Amino acid sequence: MSVPGQMALPGLPAPAPAPPVVIGLDLSLTSTGVAGEGWTEALRTKSRGHQRLRWLRREIGERTAGAALVVVEGAAYSQGRQAGHHELAGLWWIVTQDLWDRKIPYAVVTPHARTIYATGAAYPAKEYPAKERARVAKGMVRDAVATRYGVECDGPGRYDKSDAFVLAAMGLHWAGWPLAVVPDTHRRALDNVQWPQGVQTTPNPS
Repeated sequence: MSVPGQMALPGLPAPAPAPPVVIGLDLSLTSTGVAGEGWTEALRTKSRGHQRLRWLRREIGERTAGAALVVVEGAAYSQGRQAGHHELAGLWWIVTQDLWDRKIPYAVVTPHARTIYATGAAYPAKEYPAKERARVAKGMVRDAVATRYGVECDGPGRYDKSDAFVLAAMGLHWAGWPLAVVPDTHRRALDNVQWPQGVQTTPNPS
């Protein structure tokens, strides 16, 4: 079957269908991770308050334009007392409201599900001292992105970049376009996500 808008020339096979545009978002006031197939970046600004929220909404809006699906990380309730959590909650609702207004389907993935998909475990660093576990786990997710997908997440916001890429990879996997072979121990994370209805997906012909 050919992709709408593409024509097969006589004697030649029809063009292969293209994967849907899926964007991953790891929302943060200081370093928001954004990613899609083969790329990832961190949105950082020195502005504060309403100016920061307006800037992030605009930048995220540009990067999600035309997306078939956006996968957003949900709140980490265990960190509910972190500085700026009130404003961060505002950012989350501004972004998801904007997606809703533009009729872009989105799914919410918990931090645990994201970590399971990347590493196979919700607490992959549990063997380390308690004060080191969060940092080590972030490094494990980043290493998994580099090893499994060949995407290096370096520099400022490197952990936000890798988290966003994992979210995008989860969305593409659910849509039938896995970016790599993922073990069942990791793939199970997809089963606990409430995926949106009405998303048009095309299974990967390979």
